[in-house]
Amino acid sequence: MFLPDVHGLGLATAQGLNVTESWYWDLNDASRAWTKRFVAANGGKYPSSDHAGVYAGVLHYLKAVDAAKTDDGTKVVDKMKELPTDDPLFGKGSIRADGRKIHPVYLFEVKKPSESKGPYDYYKLQQTIAADKAFRPIGEGACPLVAKK
Repeated sequence: MFLPDVHGLGLATAQGLNVTESWYWDLNDASRAWTKRFVAANGGKYPSSDHAGVYAGVLHYLKAVDAAKTDDGTKVVDKMKELPTDDPLFGKGSIRADGRKIHPVYLFEVKKPSESKGPYDYYKLQQTIAADKAFRPIGEGACPLVAKK
């Protein structure tokens, strides 16, 4: 379930639904400013967490290409894991050895129609799940990219 799904269903149908998201356009000033530019460039449509994730991922990739002075995929991925992540949408974070981007995750409740101030004002923050608690611990993933000690 993503923000565009709630939009398609409408608040009358989706109200009360609990949703976990890694990002929401109305989380803070930086997410609202980025969303304003996104909406202007996309015919009034609002971004989902997928849009934000792709933006943040590409931004970090480009920073890694610049830092590595190459576009060789293996070297860039190594550099992406080495460099801390920092962007206007997810803030500071990291990429683990298994390739997982670590950041907080949010539990939202979909608003009642009477609580919404307008289109895409759909979520009420219920809980923030800390980055170190939001994802399976690296040692439990059995990822072949993670060296066993």
